[in-house]
Amino acid sequence: MKKIIFVLFAILCICIGVYPLIYFLIDRTFGLLSSKSDELLNDMFWNIGFYSHVLLGGLALLVGWIQFSKKLRLKNIKLHRIIGKIYVISVLISGLGSIYIAFFATGGLISVVGFLCLGLIWIYTTLLAYTSIRKGNLNQHQKFMILSYAACFAAVTLRIWLPMLTILLQDFISAYRIVAWLCWVPNILVGTFIIRKLGLNNS
Repeated sequence: MKKIIFVLFAILCICIGVYPLIYFLIDRTFGLLSSKSDELLNDMFWNIGFYSHVLLGGLALLVGWIQFSKKLRLKNIKLHRIIGKIYVISVLISGLGSIYIAFFATGGLISVVGFLCLGLIWIYTTLLAYTSIRKGNLNQHQKFMILSYAACFAAVTLRIWLPMLTILLQDFISAYRIVAWLCWVPNILVGTFIIRKLGLNNS
């Protein structure tokens, strides 16, 4: 059962990880971007923030799940460290981009605050994971990496919850305001549960 869940988890991470490439294959004014004004879509700083967020966030999601493979860590620690560095750099750049574009989030203040909190938590937990392993504290490193990737996985849960809530509520804006929080708060709670189950909470 654990293997099936991990395989499903990996498939979701890979699919959503490569999803940002769609912006280079078709007209980008689809989905959420269709709700943005032409002025915003043509703003250089917003575009820098948006593309750095979706592309490097996708990369973080794409490589991050591999780090939870115990077999890989034991078999090739050097590869684990290389992937870890790619993940940390991707998160820092993508996270900063997410914080900037959060101020322009569809749905107003509720959405803005929700996505700002997500961006800050993502960066904060990733930095704590990095500094912990630099100090040789493996348990703390594992603990904060679980929380970091729980925040990263919001890219997946957002795309699961948003269409469901939009259909249920028959209103995209209301659904988006809820998803600005629903896409990451339950993830962090699940991550906290996993941390306690692994006995990392007091380490």
